[in-house]
Amino acid sequence: MPTIQETIYNDMKEAFKSKKEPNLSTLRLLKSEIQYELTKSGAKELSDPIMIQLLKKNLSQRKESASEYKRAGREDLASKEQEEATIIEMYLPNEVAIETIDAAIQDAIKTLSAVGPSDSGKVMGKVMQNFKGQNIDGSKVSEAVKKALQALG
Repeated sequence: MPTIQETIYNDMKEAFKSKKEPNLSTLRLLKSEIQYELTKSGAKELSDPIMIQLLKKNLSQRKESASEYKRAGREDLASKEQEEATIIEMYLPNEVAIETIDAAIQDAIKTLSAVGPSDSGKVMGKVMQNFKGQNIDGSKVSEAVKKALQALG
């Protein structure tokens, strides 16, 4: 199974051959980001967990830019950013299911003997450590941790 990096490179070649412009420009941007990370780290290839971080960072930037453009009344630029975000999302693995997150939270609460909201930092750290390198939304985890700890007392 090819890595995320290999998939992006292969798809970029295909987009170039078929002249799919929105895909091509977004993939070129991602390739540039990958090259920067490779140069910075001295590695020959980026692992999938690092690629997930890189993709999530780029996705966040695109969504934020789209939001700013919408606020400024620039729907044309907002739709371009949203289109790029959609392309980037294609390369992210599926997010961890909320049921899996909830089970990990309950396990962390038991392991750490957490008693209430004051332990949210410890529980959050333990849960995020369990899902390191996977596609997980930290804000969803934080919300679920708060709910679980508030239910305790």
